[in-house]
Parts: sequence; structure tokens; C-alpha cells
Amino acid sequence: MSLRIRLAKPGEAALVLSFVRELAEYENLSHEVVATEAMIDAALFGPNSKTFCAFAEWTGEPIGFALWFLNFSTFRGRHGIFLEDVYVRQSHRGRGVGRALLRHLAARCVEEGFSRLEWSVLNWNENAIAFYEARGARLMSEWTLCRLDGDALDRLAKAPEDEAEAARAEV
Repeated sequence: MSLRIRLAKPGEAALVLSFVRELAEYENLSHEVVATEAMIDAALFGPNSKTFCAFAEWTGEPIGFALWFLNFSTFRGRHGIFLEDVYVRQSHRGRGVGRALLRHLAARCVEEGFSRLEWSVLNWNENAIAFYEARGARLMSEWTLCRLDGDALDRLAKAPEDEAEAARAEV
């Protein structure tokens, strides 16, 4: 086996984006990908970036990736890692690549004194859920992921500061 995990380098935004698109296709979410190479490049390699990416390479060929950013636990008073995406190409699954990517991030957490490694998984992805549970992950079923985007995000951002005043204005 010739597996290597390495950090992405400037100039590799196209490769990162290709993995994002492959993942989106696998998850039936291709229609949601609006990121561009320039956006990925700025997020990963811009000044003061807190977004990171690692590639898994098999005999020098990129076959998987993990993309993460730092989060913060107020309860623990320390940073952690939120794994936004992890993906291994179908042709290389079952060879320990996903495990190696997770191990890489777990080691980074330990080395940097981070309190945890977290991520989301689609409810229908039973293979991924089983894989994560086999690594010791707990499914946090008592928490529900919330998201504001699109029109709802715009409406909230433009809402008057005084909701009572806004309610009176609607009458």
C-alpha cells in the first residue's frame, strides 16, 4: 500500500473543486454547487484562512480529500475541527483511505489541543454512518442542524432590529 495524506497547496483549488463536485454528485446535490476555483482558492489560501484541506494520495494519485475549518466550543473553552467534507473515490473505498483521513484529523486535534472533531452525515447514507460508528463516532441525534440561507438569510439580515416595531408596522 502506498497511501499518503498531505495538505493542499496553493494552485490546487481546481483539484479541491473537482472533489467537491464528485461528492455533490454522489450525494445528489450537484445543483447546489456554486463554488468556483477562485472562491475555493481564497477560502483555503487567502490571508488569515481558517479553512484547510488534505488529499489522500494512492501511489501519487489524489483519490480522496477532507476539507475542514476550526470551530469553538464555549462549554469546553477550546477550538475543535468541523469536517465539512470527506470523500474517497469509489474505486479506492475499502482500502483504509477514509480511516486515514479521519485519523489525520484526529491526530491534528490531539496535537493542537482541540476538544473535538465533528461533522454531519446524511441520514440516508447508511454506509457512511456505519463507517463513522465503527471509528467510535456518536450520532448526535438530540441535536438538529439549523441553516439559514437564500431568501431566509436575506430577510433576517434586513429585518428591523426592533421586532415589536416591525410587527406594529405590519398592522
